[in-house]
Amino acid sequence: MSAAKPLTGKVAVVAGATRGAGRGIACMLGEAGATVYCTGRSVRGKPATQGRPETIEETAEMVSGYGGQGIAVQVDHSDEQQVQALFERVRAEQGRLDILVNDIWGGDELTEWEKPFWELDIAKGLLMQQRGVHTHIITSRYGVPLMVAARQGLVIEITDGDSPGYRGNLFYDLVKASVIRLALGMAEELRPYGVTALALTPGFLRSEAMLDRFGVTEANWQDGAKVDPHFIASETPYFVGHAVAALAADPDVFRRSGGVYSSWGLSDEYGFTDIDGRWPHWGRYYKEHILGEQE
Repeated sequence: MSAAKPLTGKVAVVAGATRGAGRGIACMLGEAGATVYCTGRSVRGKPATQGRPETIEETAEMVSGYGGQGIAVQVDHSDEQQVQALFERVRAEQGRLDILVNDIWGGDELTEWEKPFWELDIAKGLLMQQRGVHTHIITSRYGVPLMVAARQGLVIEITDGDSPGYRGNLFYDLVKASVIRLALGMAEELRPYGVTALALTPGFLRSEAMLDRFGVTEANWQDGAKVDPHFIASETPYFVGHAVAALAADPDVFRRSGGVYSSWGLSDEYGFTDIDGRWPHWGRYYKEHILGEQE
């Protein structure tokens, strides 16, 4: 293990690694030297999310390109048998699991913004809970025993927001608040075994889908601020990836168990920057430019 690759020899599962934060997290764990199982539903020739071309094979190749070992495994995390088989494979191939990141989502197409809850589509809302909460529970149920047996490990629940403020849609808010509570509950039960569980949020994420939405690329992303001025404070998916890698390399991470953290807050503590060299700070920007406008 070297200072440049502090996670050499460590094994991670990033559940929901096809795109966005999951892909960024998987890549930065790879950059730190980890072996990363990249799971999701979209594989080459058979994308699972309409309109999105990204696949888990691409993510695994990117992980290896960053210096780790990327392993793509097609998994529908709402299917208990598939999840169980995933962790049986990890146990057989690696004999350990050090890091589990739950970033399974699939709710963008189900979220109906600017509608009161009594007008929302119930079927879409309940499917969002299945995709964004039930999958996390199932995945932790089968992944955590590998950590309990070793009396070490880190479970990270990826959410949206680190405060109790409402997120603008009842079902969306319920998902993101639920996984924070899931991290807290797991932390309490895992405490006697030395396993850490916590929640983590990125800021305004400059994901592949968001770049497409604003009609820009990473090369000219700042032009997206013409569509939404707050986009100027956005961060790449690799920024939260650096946060996960920093947490996983922290020998004292157990002190954080049960808490909810942010990419920007951890950047202040660990001193990492975004992959483009910028140091975005969504918390500061939000306070100065969004809350300030509302006052």
